[in-house]
Amino acid sequence: MQKVRVGVLRGGISNEYDISLLSGEAVLRNLPQDKYDVEDILIDKDGVWYHRGLPLKLSSFFAHVDVVFNALHGEYGEDGRVQKILTDLGIPYTGSQVIESAICMNKAQTKAALWSTGIKTPKFIVASSDDNPKVLCTRAYKTFAAPHVIKPTFGGSSVGVTISYNPKEFLENLETALELFGEVIIEEFIVGREVTCGVIDDFRGKRYYTLLPIEIIPKDGRVFFDYEAKYKGGSKELCPGNFTNDESMYIQKLAKIVHKALGLSHYSCSDFIMTPRDVYFLEVNTLPGLTDKSLIPKSLRAVGIEFPDFLDHIVQLAIKG
Repeated sequence: MQKVRVGVLRGGISNEYDISLLSGEAVLRNLPQDKYDVEDILIDKDGVWYHRGLPLKLSSFFAHVDVVFNALHGEYGEDGRVQKILTDLGIPYTGSQVIESAICMNKAQTKAALWSTGIKTPKFIVASSDDNPKVLCTRAYKTFAAPHVIKPTFGGSSVGVTISYNPKEFLENLETALELFGEVIIEEFIVGREVTCGVIDDFRGKRYYTLLPIEIIPKDGRVFFDYEAKYKGGSKELCPGNFTNDESMYIQKLAKIVHKALGLSHYSCSDFIMTPRDVYFLEVNTLPGLTDKSLIPKSLRAVGIEFPDFLDHIVQLAIKG
């Protein structure tokens, strides 16, 4: 039987470059070698594509690739741009399609797209570098109480997220964020338990198979699941989380609604804050991390799914289209 040739995309121009390298490495190591011929495709920080150390001519190379496993994260790889390139080349790829990826990369657009579902989300304000920070500060304090979360509108892995407890801190964090990212959202800080829940398409006999919710407990005085907590051991992840059966089922239901409502493909992972009153949606990851420390591999192990089997399933979904 002829093996399927898989190109694994990793690296990229975003500030999640290092995490993408590790996600891609995990895919390269774990795709079943008896079934796939795997090619490592690196995109450097300048956006140049490489194969075996040499720059790629995309049209000629991808004529000989059956499918692409997209292990990129953040800008360029997760916002619809790489998806558009691969779509134009006629190459099937893992993850969500062009428009859906673009919407979900924009946190404000994602929230807007979910309004009709009735899912609760923290109140927020969109701010750009054209806005007056002092006016924004006044508006934020009138709209919802401190503390305030400031995060890039585009991006993932909690890069650039800060929490401000007073106006002075707010202005400092906002001015820095606007200088770095150009556009941010200012969001109310919801006190509760952090939860993430994955969804897989067409798995174990279900159209949308939900993984067990993971409870995230930041350590060392951290108040949320920031970049350090995600990738440098600054948190404890419980899978399954310490939830009642009803709570777990409700979180899974919300993750499934998010995945369906946003038209996502193959797999996704939604982040929530759980309070005594309700569960609040924060954001969705259309290409969740696949490193040894990432949450999707941990939740797979909790339900007895081998990582290579998951990767095989995702590649087959991409091929089937």
